[in-house]
Order: sequence, then structure tokens, then C-alpha cells
Amino acid sequence: MQEPYHSLDALVRARLKRWPQRPPGSETSSRGSDAWMRGRPATTPELCNPFLKFPGSARLRTLPDGLWLNFSGTPEEPFVDIFAIEACSSLQNLLDKRSRFTPSTQSLLAVCPVTWLLSPVSQDDPTPRWQATGLLRVQPLHSLVLPVRDLKVMYGLKPRHFLVATGTLPYPHEYFVPMDALTAENGDKDPALQAMVARACTAGNFLMVSS
Repeated sequence: MQEPYHSLDALVRARLKRWPQRPPGSETSSRGSDAWMRGRPATTPELCNPFLKFPGSARLRTLPDGLWLNFSGTPEEPFVDIFAIEACSSLQNLLDKRSRFTPSTQSLLAVCPVTWLLSPVSQDDPTPRWQATGLLRVQPLHSLVLPVRDLKVMYGLKPRHFLVATGTLPYPHEYFVPMDALTAENGDKDPALQAMVARACTAGNFLMVSS
């Protein structure tokens, strides 16, 4: 029996909770230095999860339906790469959400609340997230705020809106999929979706020639 959901966003978030800590299809860094973790949707409703914001903004936050963070850099110069998913129920909703990620001269920040950092990575991995980042030497007392180095955004669209989107020119960081790809029971195991995510990773910009 299919579970009832009060909205399309609720259904998408329920499905994304089943996705792994690493975006499906993304490859492990050849340097072995990446540390992917799923920041949204929240595993537990009461836990404050990571969000995006511009410097100096106290209230305006971006809360994607899905958010994965790849912590990298060094303790002295940390940064994060992000992969976000947004389910758009209308064209206006799509335009609104696209505007939040439009390239600009401002810096985008990823905020990781301290309660999220102190919690375990997952039910199967008791490692505190702050340790899994590889960037913090001691247990944090405050939120971790990191500059976003790279971002990719995947938009889920209803069939008629998806057809409209195919007539536009996406920004380099944008990827569009039918909403069914996000609401499917095991959407993260879809080879086509995994292939798209693989192309979205930074490694997709480089031709690796075997020696």
C-alpha cells in the first residue's frame, strides 16, 4: 500500500531520505580526499540541518529539497562543493528556485548547525559528522560556515513543464529531470539518473587517459 503524502514536496523528500550519503552515480575522488554527506532532507524532523545563505543575511536562507555536501580543502582553508535537488510544482516555482542559484558576484555560504555536526553520519555509521568532514580537529561549539566552491542543481519538473524547459538553455550548473525520476521508489538506482549525476561531478570536466 502506497504511503499518503500531503504534497509533492513531501513525497520527494520522503524518497530522497532513502538516497545514500553520496549523490548516486558520483565517483570517488582519485585523491580519496572527498567527504560527501547528505544534509537535506532531515533524517529527524527536530534536527536543524544545513542550509545555504549569502554573507550577512540573517533570515534569508535557501533550503533545497535535497542537499549533499562534499567537504574538502584543509582545516586552514576549508570549502564545500554542493549538489542540490529542487522539486518544482509549477513554472513560477522553477523560476523562483533557479533565481536562488543564479551565478552572481556574491559568495554563497553553506551553514552546518552544530547540532547536525555532533550527530552521527547515519544509522549505520556512528561517526560524528564533524569528524567525517576531515576539516575539524576538535569538537565544534558553533556552526560551521563554509564557502561554496562548486554547486550543481538538479530540478525535478512535471511532464508539461519539462517539455518547456527543454526549449531553454540551462546554466552550466543546472540539470533537469522528469519529476518521476525523483518520486520513483528506487530512483537513486536508476542508471540514467546515475549517469547524469556522474556528468555533473567535477571529474566530468576532465578526460582521464589511462597510461
